[in-house]
Amino acid sequence: MPFTLFAQSNSDTIKRSPVRTLTYEQYQAYLKGEAGADAAYVAEVHHYPLPDKVLKLKKELTLSTEQAATIMAIYDHMHGLRVQIGGSIIDNEKTIDLMFAQNTVSNGNLIFFVNRYGSYQAELRNAILQACIATKKVLTPEQMKLYDSLRKPN
Repeated sequence: MPFTLFAQSNSDTIKRSPVRTLTYEQYQAYLKGEAGADAAYVAEVHHYPLPDKVLKLKKELTLSTEQAATIMAIYDHMHGLRVQIGGSIIDNEKTIDLMFAQNTVSNGNLIFFVNRYGSYQAELRNAILQACIATKKVLTPEQMKLYDSLRKPN
């Protein structure tokens, strides 16, 4: 069975990341504090919601003013950490790229920066999971049930 491959010929339409080791999408996600949403999966499957998802449903969940403010503070804190950690990941990737580009990579510095990358990913996941735990504590059991029913696909 024949098939056809299509290549994008206009390189001007492809957005390039300022960091060679990250895609443009990854770079933007780290920069904007949007990276790591998949890190919350374990929390979400066990009924610990992300604060931004709860805030999108605040009307349906009939959040009180106090609940909405508390969850917004949780979200703001998590988002701030995501931006900060994302910046550290970007800087770390620039360093790794530079070491290879300048032929200054060694076992020692490679181990250091790769391990540091792992630490940043762990910090990012921890910030997100902590926000999920804090968000669940703000909701009543009835609101959690409603949230779960609203999040299930029909």
